[in-house]
Amino acid sequence: MSETPLPGPVPGFAVDDPATVAEITAAFEAYERALMANDVAALGYFFWSDPRVLRYGPTENLYGPEAIANYRAARDVTDMARRLENTRIHAFGPDFGVANTEYVRLKSGKRGRQTQVWARLADGWRIVSAHVSLLP
Repeated sequence: MSETPLPGPVPGFAVDDPATVAEITAAFEAYERALMANDVAALGYFFWSDPRVLRYGPTENLYGPEAIANYRAARDVTDMARRLENTRIHAFGPDFGVANTEYVRLKSGKRGRQTQVWARLADGWRIVSAHVSLLP
């Protein structure tokens, strides 16, 4: 099987434009502050308010903003404090990006990973898809 070369960049399409990466980073950091404060209302604000939004977690698959909000309101927060490691944020054009990070929970030492897909929507940067997992 021969390899097909990847196409070159699309004219006018910037990958990792510094201003866009800075915007996504600011949204990511604000989300992290809300998560550490267990600010359920703020956490809901960061997710796309649309039935197509989803969040896959270590033990749950959540579809739609209501399912995500219900999970947030009922979850155990006794081991939420964490340290982030190897955070990578990339922008693809001016309105789309991905944030990946690893984390260590401070109380239990459990290690995990998190991916957030961010999109600039009419009401600002929102998470349109998320995946959180714990390592064995």
